[in-house]
Amino acid sequence: MRISLVTRQMTAHAYKPTALPIGQLIRLGKPRVVSLIVFTAVIGMFLATPGLPPLVPVLFGAVGIALVATSAAALNCLIEQKLDATMARTRSRPLPMGNVSPLQASAFMVFVGGVGLVTLHRLVNPLTMWLTLATFLGYAVVYTIVLKPRTPQNIVIGGASGAMPPVLGWAAVTGEVSSDALLLFLIIFAWTPPHFWALALYRKHDYARAGVPMLPVTHGERFTRLYVLLYTILLAAICLLPFASGMSGTIYLVSALALNGVFLAYAVGIYVNYSDRLARRTFRYSIVYLSCLFAALLVDHYWRFG
Repeated sequence: MRISLVTRQMTAHAYKPTALPIGQLIRLGKPRVVSLIVFTAVIGMFLATPGLPPLVPVLFGAVGIALVATSAAALNCLIEQKLDATMARTRSRPLPMGNVSPLQASAFMVFVGGVGLVTLHRLVNPLTMWLTLATFLGYAVVYTIVLKPRTPQNIVIGGASGAMPPVLGWAAVTGEVSSDALLLFLIIFAWTPPHFWALALYRKHDYARAGVPMLPVTHGERFTRLYVLLYTILLAAICLLPFASGMSGTIYLVSALALNGVFLAYAVGIYVNYSDRLARRTFRYSIVYLSCLFAALLVDHYWRFG
């Protein structure tokens, strides 16, 4: 029944031939997600050196990472176009709506990704290109094809790809990956599960209809609420590592304690007195949280080295 429903929806939104839909192709690349990826990558670039990093790797590193991330998002949409058509959150994306054809999406994905990889290899360094390619494959292939439809731990394991941007930025400037870069990786890796599970909690019926084994679907709401709390506690502890290692100073420590205090309050609220409204607020706060945390790292860095 679900397959026939998807078929009817996709037929109803059959591709309508028009001029090249540039705006829709950009939407296919999930620009809001890509902007957060580029932001954390650029922060990694600035944290990699005591002074200002050289302009060329910063500029072309950001462009190359953005293009490859856009390509990965487009491939994700191509792979999941039938799944997207069944879910309220995603059915208005360009492919299910018929605003972009699969051929156009494929050409866009290959072109943008290819330009991004060439940019990184020629104008940044080969290490950044290879790490970015591995991140692309980890998200678009390992997470989307292998993990997401098979295991409720998809977000935990697949979160490794989402945690790579600051490492890519660090490698773009230094040509290597240091222990400090891996601390930035750990922060995003620990942040990803409570971020996505908050979303999954208030979208659990959507995921259940689509047959996606997200944690609230396979293990229930209360189990997921506990795991949101536990991973938020883990995240709060990991966020102290940059200060403990000497990578950051007091400004970051105070900011991290404040930001984690709010996140923990949301996580406790979800566990003790759950509501969909609270889960939505937690999901939205988690994005603000990560942005502010990395901004605090940057301010602290230049306060100490200024």
